[in-house]
Amino acid sequence: MNIVKHKDYHYLAHSFRKEGKVVHREKYLGKEIPENIEEIREKFMYECMEDVIKKLKSIKNNFRKEWKKYPNSVKKEMLIDLSISFTYNTNAIEGSTITLEETEDIIKNKIAPNKPLRDVQETINHSKVFFKALNEKKELSNNLIMQWHEEIFRDTKSDIVGKLRDYLVKVGSYIAPDWQDLNKLMREFIEWYDKSKNTMNTVEIAARAHYKFEKIHPFGDGNGRVGRLIIAYVLKRNKYPLLIIEYKRRKSYYHALDKPENDFVNFFLRRYMGAHKRYVK
Repeated sequence: MNIVKHKDYHYLAHSFRKEGKVVHREKYLGKEIPENIEEIREKFMYECMEDVIKKLKSIKNNFRKEWKKYPNSVKKEMLIDLSISFTYNTNAIEGSTITLEETEDIIKNKIAPNKPLRDVQETINHSKVFFKALNEKKELSNNLIMQWHEEIFRDTKSDIVGKLRDYLVKVGSYIAPDWQDLNKLMREFIEWYDKSKNTMNTVEIAARAHYKFEKIHPFGDGNGRVGRLIIAYVLKRNKYPLLIIEYKRRKSYYHALDKPENDFVNFFLRRYMGAHKRYVK
């Protein structure tokens, strides 16, 4: 969604796919951009996404109906398998040498492969934090994010765990914000999250929260894994099925992160609805 400047006025423009066709919508803003442009933008986005939001709610409702049918013992095994898949993919994206089969051995069978100790320990720690994030009762906060980071990396990156970086970083061609701005940016991130719960769908919140967090890039290392935990936390807290960002499809994920926020949100929503299309009825 972009603000477009005509020679005499401004308008919002948004294109999206509906029933296999590309639909383009516009909203007139006037000769000057209104002060409450973000409020107008959110409302316009909601109007454009009406059909998508209906599908997302259908996914949630039908997933919950199905989940309730499983015995608790089956649910436990399914969650363990989910943690294996989530942990493998998120670690592999960041360069871990542990395979999916080895991840299963580590988490389910307590068998460590002949691989770097760092990768094995981060697999163990991530799985534990994953379950904690899924069962977390507290609201998302900077303290909670710091805690996740500390618990994942305390055995492997003790010099950076649980604290904001105090140096500049570059990720590919992207230069992360100045470290001196991180406290302010993280405070604004949580403020945005608290406000967004009343204005947008949970899946959109998960997408935007992940994008915003990755762009802030608050830690010296481990931002991707913590950012994907935020996705899991937001979805599970609101009873939506999770989305695993798959290692084998990481290139499209990275490509989407390089684009503006709304483009990433559209990518995330397509990926999410594709992963859970059997719940759309």
